[in-house]
Amino acid sequence: MGDREVDQQLVERTQRGDKRAFELLVAKYQRKLGRLISRFIRDPAEVEDVTQEAFIKAYRALPAFRGESAFYTWLYRIGINTAKNYLLASGRRAPTSTPFDAEEAEGFEDAGLLHEVSTPENELMSKQVVEVVNASLQQLPDDLRTALTLREIEGLSYEEIASVMNCPVGTVRSRIFRAREAIAQNLRPLLGTNKDTRW
Repeated sequence: MGDREVDQQLVERTQRGDKRAFELLVAKYQRKLGRLISRFIRDPAEVEDVTQEAFIKAYRALPAFRGESAFYTWLYRIGINTAKNYLLASGRRAPTSTPFDAEEAEGFEDAGLLHEVSTPENELMSKQVVEVVNASLQQLPDDLRTALTLREIEGLSYEEIASVMNCPVGTVRSRIFRAREAIAQNLRPLLGTNKDTRW
């Protein structure tokens, strides 16, 4: 039985009044949802509050959940909307940067070259790549940044992202392509135009 089927069973048990089943869903997705929300909200205490609020909203909306999308896709959409609404209510907007580490940067073109040999020069280059990726993300519109985060960090499929972002799969593909291209454009000067360059 796959993850989606297990989640669906837990959802159905929750819909029949089994609170323990929902606690299992919370335990399974709390960390992932918190990580997603932390892309919008910086303060860890606020992230925790918004994550909890998202789960409360999900619990209240669960009777209407029909299983047309995976539970976590539905939950991520609630999480993103809760974070954005929280920022709006507090007079802020979503941050224009999200923290990436070197491991996450590996998802981008050419970044794999950085881990070939661990030298001080390569470690410095790796830090510079992370800085360029973060700076590039600051310049991306919210929709591109969200699509890329869901794909590269959360590992969602294009279909799942389309469901979370409530748009066609083609739009998701376009957003991710444009986001990657913008970041790659900023990485090229740092990494050199020759992809076979070694440091």
